[in-house]
Amino acid sequence: MQIIRNGSVPSAKGPSDWFTGDVRIDMMFKHGGGSPVTGAIVTFEPGARTAWHTHPLGQTLIVTAGKGWTQCEGGPVVEIGAGDIVCCPCRHRHWHGATPDTAMTHIAITEALDGQVVEWMEHVVDADYLKGPAAA
Repeated sequence: MQIIRNGSVPSAKGPSDWFTGDVRIDMMFKHGGGSPVTGAIVTFEPGARTAWHTHPLGQTLIVTAGKGWTQCEGGPVVEIGAGDIVCCPCRHRHWHGATPDTAMTHIAITEALDGQVVEWMEHVVDADYLKGPAAA
């Protein structure tokens, strides 16, 4: 058994190649002991978001605080909030992040395939991001 103590892994700033805005990543666990699963707590300040990306075996997001937006390619921008669980299908192009006015934190759980957990693509441009969710 391995116990990873809270605070034992330093926080990291989300790299500008992968994120727009201020993002903090707190690794919870990495694949170890033969497990391909990785978990991280990711906090997006207002307006911050991921670039478009895919995951070879999908991704599960558990929103723990705030409000955010997410979008799968070809679909609408959808609002997500604390308590919501987002299941991103394998190799499906998507992005996620905070709303323009509210921070959002989620736990991201991914699984590696041949050592790869994500393929990063281009940034979500402001003009598309700021369209936000369609009015209901």
